[in-house]
Amino acid sequence: MRADRLVAALLFLQERGQVTVAQVAAELEVSERTARRDLEALATAGIPVYSQRGRNGGWSLVGGARTNLTGLTADETRSLFLTTGPAATSPEARTVLRKLVRALPAPLRPAAEAAARAGFADPTDWSRATSTAAEPHLDALQRAVVEGVQVRLGYATPGRSAGERTVHPLGLATKAGVGYLVADTANGLRSFRLSRVTSAVATGDPVERPDGFDLAMVWRELAARMEERLHAATVRVRARSDASAVLHRLFGGRLRMVSQLPDGGSELEINGPSPEVVVAQLAGLGARVEVLHPPEARHELARLGAELTALYTAEARR
Repeated sequence: MRADRLVAALLFLQERGQVTVAQVAAELEVSERTARRDLEALATAGIPVYSQRGRNGGWSLVGGARTNLTGLTADETRSLFLTTGPAATSPEARTVLRKLVRALPAPLRPAAEAAARAGFADPTDWSRATSTAAEPHLDALQRAVVEGVQVRLGYATPGRSAGERTVHPLGLATKAGVGYLVADTANGLRSFRLSRVTSAVATGDPVERPDGFDLAMVWRELAARMEERLHAATVRVRARSDASAVLHRLFGGRLRMVSQLPDGGSELEINGPSPEVVVAQLAGLGARVEVLHPPEARHELARLGAELTALYTAEARR
């Protein structure tokens, strides 16, 4: 017997005041036999539920009793529904929201419903690609974390074909809207970007959690390692004033001002995982940005320029 179904039955009963077995069965999408068993289970668990036979009978809460399952304040309720409402694009998510609304005390419901309608989430980016489809194995990984079972994980890093490994899922984290799985592996604690997971199959073997594991603390340590990799190399550039906005969009906090130049431009330092990666991002800015240091970054940019010149000059001649 599922606990979430019993909660849903209680909330439905609380909302209607009196219900029939048939109404509960229709609401929960179960058989009438299962609905009756759920209502009896509530009574057995000590919930003041009773049944009344007859034409106008049904199941009710004794004396109109109410159960506040949330304990939320008005501000907390508004914040919750402002956040979850726009994300409720699937039937399952909308069902969860309805259940949450029913769990609220009556004075809080109108504000919660208004907050849920106050936003909208478009699941596609400007290229019309569906961003939510980037994490197709999220549900399987969530179940693995909650149920504490190991997973055979398929994972593809950029520039490499997908490989498989068995991991111990320990938690899920989100950074700037990007989801990650935190798991223990044969090589220690690791984070896996959910959009790069190609498969996730539960093995049935129990997860072995490290002693004293704290998800927030571990995530901060893993994030610090990623930050170190993003700052492994520094490239110094001279940028024209009309390149400033683009550079800030490209590099954000990895961009540092060194000095302001008399012509309105600036000398900047840019951090990245390697000079080659930084140069590849700068190449599209053309003469608006000149790489000053290190020499290998200048050489790589010259190589890219020669390669492009050869390709498009030959095409122009044809």
